[in-house]
Order: sequence, then C-alpha cells, then structure tokens
Amino acid sequence: MKILVPIKRVVDPYAKVRPSADGSGLDTAGLKFEINPFDEIAIEEAVRLRERNGDIEIIVLSIGTSESEEQLRKALAMGADRAILVETSEVYDSPSIADELAAQVNEIRPDLILMGKQATDDDANQAGQMLAALLDYPQATFASKLTVQGSVALVTRETDSGEECLELPLPAVITTDLRLNEPRYIALPGIIKARSKPLDRRPPTNAPKLRTRITRYELAPTRSAGVKVNSVDELYQALKSKGVV
Repeated sequence: MKILVPIKRVVDPYAKVRPSADGSGLDTAGLKFEINPFDEIAIEEAVRLRERNGDIEIIVLSIGTSESEEQLRKALAMGADRAILVETSEVYDSPSIADELAAQVNEIRPDLILMGKQATDDDANQAGQMLAALLDYPQATFASKLTVQGSVALVTRETDSGEECLELPLPAVITTDLRLNEPRYIALPGIIKARSKPLDRRPPTNAPKLRTRITRYELAPTRSAGVKVNSVDELYQALKSKGVV
C-alpha cells in the first residue's frame, strides 16, 4: 500500500506575524517555519497505519521553494519513507495546488491521500476537496478516526451536529482534524535516518493559473475596551446608540 501525504511550509503558528510596510506581503524576517500542524497529524496517522497494517510506503510531497526541504526532512524523521519537492517560486492558490497535486497523484498512484484539512497561514480548507473532485476520488474531511481494512477506509469525521461514520473504497482523499492524533516526539535516530532517505526534486507539471489573488495585507483593527452595564435596559440603550439595534 502507498500513502501520499502533501505537506505545506508555514510560519510557526505561535509566532506573531505582521504585514510588510507596503502591505504587499508578510514580514517573516527572523520567524521560524514549520510543517503545517494539520499536515503533521496526517504524517503521524500514516505512520500509525503502517505500524498497525505492516507493508505501507509513506511519501511526503511539498510544493514550494528549496526552503521546504527542511520541512520534508522533518517529515522523513517522523517516519515517511521518501520525499518529493515540487520546486517552484511561483505563488499558488488552492485550485492551483489541487491541479499540481492531481498531476503528481496520476504519476505516483497512491492508494490513499492523507492531508491536513487546512493550512494555518491562509485557513482556506479547499485543497483536499478540490483534489478529490479533480481525481474523482471519494473523500472524507475532518477525520477524527481512521481505520484501513484491505481496500476500504473507515472514517469517523467531525460535523457541526456530531460525528459521521463513512466507509470509502480506496483510493480516496482524507483530510485530518486535530482530534485524530497527537504527533509523536521525533527521536534522534529518526533525525539521523532522515538524512539518508531519498528526496526527489522535480519541476511543476504546469504553471499555476490563479483563480484568486491577495490584494493587500492589513492588521486587524484594534478592539475598543469593553463596558459593563447594570441592566438589560442600559445594555439596550448602549447598543441602540451605536446603531446595532
């Protein structure tokens, strides 16, 4: 069995990010970059599936500049068998990412695609669904539990009204939620082994065709201080004075 885990290089989610002076981008000078946390969960789940089911090859893939090699090496240290870097400096939106991933899937032919439900930098939550549509694969989003039995994946997914259990024939696309697992600590032997694991660099299949674009980055407006009121009537009058009601 072959599992493909697409990963994204993102700014450390705990870092404070500010727009550049001209608003054309983000000022990332001196900031740490990590694997998108939801993608880390996908890697961990792929490793756990291999521990339970045996003969599974785990391939991690990232689309980005050469700087993404750091995150791919970390993924290898977590337990992936090999890595692919689609090396490009072009800007990709979610549809372009899905297009490129679909082209790579058609070459790699994985039995299962495990990926984070969203990236913490843009929070789009689109690439997985778009990829499944392009490939015409069954999909399960926001997975909180996953079991693979032969050529079938059993998925419990989070919904607004509770949990939903799905049975998907493979190949399929599954996106991971926070409650699926907690990624393990990377031990020194894993880091050492990662240095000798294969990392294939390749150009993109096609140039991105952007359907969306970012016009400007701005800080969110500062919130005004809260006010305490003594009664419902006073609250109503305060809201009315602001034009809320």
